[in-house]
Amino acid sequence: MSLFDIILISIGLAMDASAVSLVAASSGYAEDSRSKFRLAFHFGLFQFLMPIIGWLLGISFVSYFSHIDHWIAFALLAFVGGRMILSGINPSEENYAKDPSRGFTLIILSIATSIDALAIGLSLAMLDVNIWYPSVIIGIITATLSLISIRIGKKLKASFGKKMETIGGIILILIGINILITHLYS
Repeated sequence: MSLFDIILISIGLAMDASAVSLVAASSGYAEDSRSKFRLAFHFGLFQFLMPIIGWLLGISFVSYFSHIDHWIAFALLAFVGGRMILSGINPSEENYAKDPSRGFTLIILSIATSIDALAIGLSLAMLDVNIWYPSVIIGIITATLSLISIRIGKKLKASFGKKMETIGGIILILIGINILITHLYS
């Protein structure tokens, strides 16, 4: 597998994490350096780890997991997106939305946006590709694109303000629906 192929795969895998980073920043989260770092680091880390996990699981386990991975990603993204929509509609209810750069919400988003990387790891195992090099590239590209998306999201915040939380929730749900449709009809 060439470096060019790995970069293309990495960019494709990073799109969900980049979209979530954009939404987080435009919704008013990821304001300080620590929040930005946490988002980019966790998205990059999970995108690095998931192909390795998939590769280790190998061909024998794919039949048990592949038929539900898209449902898991959809459910996680719909859950977080729904909470963001509720918070955007009723801003006085701060219990609905949690800072996506902290705690359990960050872990849920990191898993949901990296489940496709698990499948890539399984594919690379079938192709007998050494997993370490592609995984490092995938993680670095995801973290970098997440940081870029945070910068873009901060600029959108100035234009759209609190409405971005509702829009962001809708975007997360649409990403989940896209994952679902892509897996169901491919």
